[in-house]
Amino acid sequence: MQAKDGQIYVVYDRDRQGDGEILMAKFREQGVVAGCPASPAAQLRRVIQRLDRSVTGKLLPPDWDAQAAGGRVMKGLVATTEPEVKGVHDADMVLLGDRAYVVTMANDIQPAESAEWPFIYATLSMVNLDTLAVEQRIPVARGGQAFANETLPGGACFVPRVLAKDARTLRVFFASEAPKQREAKTYYRDFDLATLTFDARIHRARLKTAAGTFDMQPRPFYEDAVRADFTREPKDFGLYMIDSFKVFDGRTYSVLNNYPAGQNAWSVLNPELDTFEVLGQFNHPNEWKLTESAVHRLPDGTWLAICRQEAGNRNYTFATSCDGRSWSANEHRGFVPNGTNSKPPFEKLNGLFYLGWQESTCVNNVSRSVFNIDVSVDGVNWERKYRFATDKTFQYPGLRLHRGGIYVYATQGQKERIMFGKLE
Repeated sequence: MQAKDGQIYVVYDRDRQGDGEILMAKFREQGVVAGCPASPAAQLRRVIQRLDRSVTGKLLPPDWDAQAAGGRVMKGLVATTEPEVKGVHDADMVLLGDRAYVVTMANDIQPAESAEWPFIYATLSMVNLDTLAVEQRIPVARGGQAFANETLPGGACFVPRVLAKDARTLRVFFASEAPKQREAKTYYRDFDLATLTFDARIHRARLKTAAGTFDMQPRPFYEDAVRADFTREPKDFGLYMIDSFKVFDGRTYSVLNNYPAGQNAWSVLNPELDTFEVLGQFNHPNEWKLTESAVHRLPDGTWLAICRQEAGNRNYTFATSCDGRSWSANEHRGFVPNGTNSKPPFEKLNGLFYLGWQESTCVNNVSRSVFNIDVSVDGVNWERKYRFATDKTFQYPGLRLHRGGIYVYATQGQKERIMFGKLE
């Protein structure tokens, strides 16, 4: 049937002798023509009923205690940062063999972080997955450091991100920035897994937009967004690979974000893994100031982005896309009722989607002290698997699957330490 607002509803059955499902789809004619249900209200394969509820019902037991599960995880976490570090935040990691390689930005002066602090540097910690002992901590880069081919300008080395370039090489990206003094620039440095040493050189990452290919800097990223009706003010710093790297169909994707500008885009890397091509911007409505997004592909082939919101009620928003290029306007969704402004992870692990979000609830009046991780099969129906509640804070976590286990890192304290361990 077709409703008065133009939405088309289809109800149908599937696999009568097996799952015995009654399914529903909801879409518009425009979505049929486009070959993709681009409307944010569209739904495909929504399960209305199954014959065997005992097999295909809830993901978690009825008596599952998400807060107790989160408490058990936190008890097993270990700090990965150096004893001399006073402030640290926003980590990333790769798991290979029996080690975790955790990168983060750190400083030895004071808690927390700021792009205006020139003493912030990027560092890598190697953690033994069997013992959870930190084996080595290796500096990546700091402002003013002379490399074999180039000397970094003074300023902060901010928001490092890491990926496995090949079987023997890690690539660590970071932003070199000094707000209001110069245009920031993104670099990378390669780490040899055989010798456990960094290459003596650094290299400039590149950004490809509809206007051409440039050094990876905020200005061309901003100008690309303006072509997509972005109206917020430009910034000379703040361009980061904010989400984890994700691989789909053999290609590596990344969310690009300019936090101070409130700008987000979905990008894909070239085969050499040194150039980020902007596929599509998702920043509307502009007045919400959307930042620090995470993106994943749903079972129906569409992309879903969850965005941190700095304005309004600060609750998370969601945008969808059929092709990663054209995105719907952001909207709130009911399964995240009371989020607040902090970075969310969004991963698919062991066949389930894991979506993390910071709750506005506070423990002992401490902000970012409650963090939820929900799980889903379809990206539509969610169940609460973990609730981390502590006045030590639990923020900016990341999740990775390795050797059948799921590992987690998070910032704790007043951005004083990165904690690492096994989620499940």
